[in-house]
Amino acid sequence: MLDPLYLFVFAGLFTPGPNVILLTASGARFGFRPTIPHVLGVAFGVGVTSALTALGVGALLLAVPTLTFALKVAACGWILWMAWKLFRSTGATAKGKDRPFTFIEAVLFQWVNPKIWIVALAAASGYASDLPAHLEALRIGSAFSGINLFVCLFWTFAGTLLAYLLKTPLAWRIFTSVMAAALAASGVMVFFA
Repeated sequence: MLDPLYLFVFAGLFTPGPNVILLTASGARFGFRPTIPHVLGVAFGVGVTSALTALGVGALLLAVPTLTFALKVAACGWILWMAWKLFRSTGATAKGKDRPFTFIEAVLFQWVNPKIWIVALAAASGYASDLPAHLEALRIGSAFSGINLFVCLFWTFAGTLLAYLLKTPLAWRIFTSVMAAALAASGVMVFFA
């Protein structure tokens, strides 16, 4: 029988959020292969973040409102900065320092990605099993990493397919503007979660 945790994690991670937006835009702008370090960093970082949440970091965040607020400010700031960079980008023509996220950048982003914290906290509290704490953290972390790897590959590939439709500078400008606006909205939404 399929563990309901897997369906919950899939639904939580497949729906648009900062990772989906960034990976789709990166796939469109840089291509599938150059975005792979970003994909792997997201999958690994999501697994670590969710495992730590299952070990009690999520409960700590809920218990210390100042820490939660600081995390929200950091998340909003970083996401708005990335949205600004995406908005100012030149589409498919990468110039200068314009490049996909590295593995480490993608891992670190998960620490301030509000969607991951929310989904991980819900999974740890709503889909816990009777396993010892370290095995429960391993169960949740591996579910998040494994499922998210395929989610990230899907959205990156979708972005590469979108690039075939974006033939003009105007089409690229519209695409990057819409993606940047969606990313900025997800950053502001941290204060409403």
